[in-house]
Amino acid sequence: MDLGVRGKLALVTGAGRGLGAGICRTLAAEGARILAAARTATDLDQLLADLGGAAAGHRVCAVDLSAADGPGRLIEFVQQLDRSPEIVVNNVGGNLGYTDPLGPLSEWRAVMRLNVEVALELNRAFLPAMRAARWGRICHVSSIAALENQGPPAYCAAKAALNAYVRSLGRFVAPDNVILTAVMPGAVFTPGGYWDTATRERPEHVAKYLRERMAIQRFGRIDEIAGLVAFLCSEHASFCVGSCFLADGGQGRVFQPADR
Repeated sequence: MDLGVRGKLALVTGAGRGLGAGICRTLAAEGARILAAARTATDLDQLLADLGGAAAGHRVCAVDLSAADGPGRLIEFVQQLDRSPEIVVNNVGGNLGYTDPLGPLSEWRAVMRLNVEVALELNRAFLPAMRAARWGRICHVSSIAALENQGPPAYCAAKAALNAYVRSLGRFVAPDNVILTAVMPGAVFTPGGYWDTATRERPEHVAKYLRERMAIQRFGRIDEIAGLVAFLCSEHASFCVGSCFLADGGQGRVFQPADR
């Protein structure tokens, strides 16, 4: 299937490693030009080399999007390219290690900023050009935690807010053929990630988790999520207005009743 994204500029945040890097590789394989943003320059340099370098039309920007001026710095970098992205993948996120259910408000604000506000700032900057061109795709990497208790409360609340934002704003921009979506992954194995470390240090915990929590009896793969994200960034996702897709290997047990 031709996704219809050849030559389009795709901005991917949190792109240095793991799922973000996988999304970059998948979109690049479809002919998109990648603008990868992440904190660590060495990770970005390796990704850029893997994609074929600047000569192939790809760019990288080392920036900490959790910083107050982070999104602004990335927006300025894009403006210097004299081209606005037709595709944005808001992948950056996480719980920042804040797991105390009764943690201070400052922790909740930090988690909300990373998972929601950063995406909001970037979308506000790039949506006008998409609407004017009457083509745009913005996919947000949410989480199964948006639907049920699958993480710390601050993280669950932030991802639930992100889903609500996608559902609402998606309706507003859809008449201009700008499609907002979200993907809600479950437990995905990424090199150097939580489940990689747990597999080596607590194999009994991992075995129990897979047996009792994952209907598919394994972790998700990066390519499985990246492929879904790429589809949602494609010409074929034109009817997926504000849609939030669960991709969790049967990890969750939430019911999603049909609209009445």
